[in-house]
Amino acid sequence: MKTVGNIYIIAATSVIGGALFGFDISSMSAIISTQPYKCQFNQQGNNPITGQCQGPDDVLQGGITAAMPGGSWLGALISGFLSDIFGRKKAIQIGAVIWVIGSILVCASQNIPMLIVGRIINGLSVGICSAQVPVYISEISPPSKRGRLIGMQQWAITWGIAIMFFLCYGSSFIRGAAAFRLPWGLQMIPAIILFFGLLILPESPRWLAKHDRWEEAHEVLVLVHGKGDPRSALVAKEMAEIREVVEFERANADVSYLELFRPRMINRTHIGVFTQIWSQLTGMNVMMYYIAYIFTMTGSGDDVLLPSGIQFIINVVMTVPALIWLDRWGRRPTMLAGAFFMCLWLCINAGLFGAYSRPAVPEDGFDTAAISMVISGRAAKAVIASTYLFVASFATTWGPASWTYPAELYPLRVRGKAVALSTSSNWAFNFALAYFVPPAFANISWRTYVLFAVFCFAMFWHTFFLFPETANKTLEEVADIFENNNPGSIKYIGTPAWKTHNDRSILRVERNLVSSEEKIGIQHSTESRPQE
Repeated sequence: MKTVGNIYIIAATSVIGGALFGFDISSMSAIISTQPYKCQFNQQGNNPITGQCQGPDDVLQGGITAAMPGGSWLGALISGFLSDIFGRKKAIQIGAVIWVIGSILVCASQNIPMLIVGRIINGLSVGICSAQVPVYISEISPPSKRGRLIGMQQWAITWGIAIMFFLCYGSSFIRGAAAFRLPWGLQMIPAIILFFGLLILPESPRWLAKHDRWEEAHEVLVLVHGKGDPRSALVAKEMAEIREVVEFERANADVSYLELFRPRMINRTHIGVFTQIWSQLTGMNVMMYYIAYIFTMTGSGDDVLLPSGIQFIINVVMTVPALIWLDRWGRRPTMLAGAFFMCLWLCINAGLFGAYSRPAVPEDGFDTAAISMVISGRAAKAVIASTYLFVASFATTWGPASWTYPAELYPLRVRGKAVALSTSSNWAFNFALAYFVPPAFANISWRTYVLFAVFCFAMFWHTFFLFPETANKTLEEVADIFENNNPGSIKYIGTPAWKTHNDRSILRVERNLVSSEEKIGIQHSTESRPQE
């Protein structure tokens, strides 16, 4: 079977694993407000005023929604072991199989416990794929395109959200349980495509080298980076760096998760973990899960699905600028700008709800306490606009950057487990927030926005002082940033984050535009690099 060498086809196929996450988000957000779903899982009984099914209460709905990220937390943790043992590709394929099993259970759910079990199994799949797809792409991508290619994971998530949302919207016109069973069944198709698509993709050259499959590693680099030219300067540079790292690691036993908390690794572990934590504490995924609640508060009427769908389209479209320019912008400026603007829009929403909303009353006919406010007129339109701007700010910045950044931080020997740990923190906070937000809207109403604004303010300064620039560096060069023996470095931290910069000179190496003397210099600098 012929192996595909086009890096964009490799990335586009593998990030289907990210689309699974998107499918899950909108399969819940688009369905929780529909009558077929509420009547199938009608824990609260019928509304005494309207006679309609009320579905699960806000606490139970939070638990149903949080079941998937709960499973994803566990899936992300075990993915490090699967990836190190079986390879990056096979770990993702295992995730695809698990997704199909979970989707069958969710589609066939007869009661809430069965639905929760199915979502937990789906979560295992999403945890594995969301952790190991960035690792796979980071290890196979050329440095100047790494941000763009890993960022495609976020773009796939946004496409998954949008496609599934409109599938659910179309299915909402179907009577009976088929309104939600049909889209929950169709979400198996991408996982099947992912499983078979991976069969024609190459394995990570760094994983192959780690397992002494040097010829295969060289063949992959020549195929993907050298465009078939075994004399490519980039191939020579990367093979030398990979060999140096692997040979050094031969003197070390295989690592455990405890390695990530030792003094020389703890700083980058904390950066990777907090990158994923902050991406959740922006409130973006919560907004995606519960967007129907927010638009109901603005008086959008019974049909909140269509205006909610506009948000998902914005999410897809506004991820594109990051895919094109993330490597040119760099990671630090992108994340700093995102934190600033998301904080701004959250503060505006908090101010609008705080000043112009009124508490919901029984006569409003709302079926959950989470829909705790009513806002109308120009203020409601401003809330909708601010919500859309918040989504656009996240999609262009922290959305793709939060998947790209952790996969770049770690040396080869710990990368699989380190990215698994950072991704598991994403899912731990996703679980907590998915469970927390409905009661938060019910109990502290508009102050929920204030809470997330404070998080965005904190993440801005945390990023400024401790998150170094990693764009346009090989993965081995990124590891050097954290070394203590660099000029001006800080013990256990390495080069101060604000002193790191985005250097685009790697483009000349990738395009094989270096002279013979420069090639010798590249080889010399590689040989003289300090060991991790």
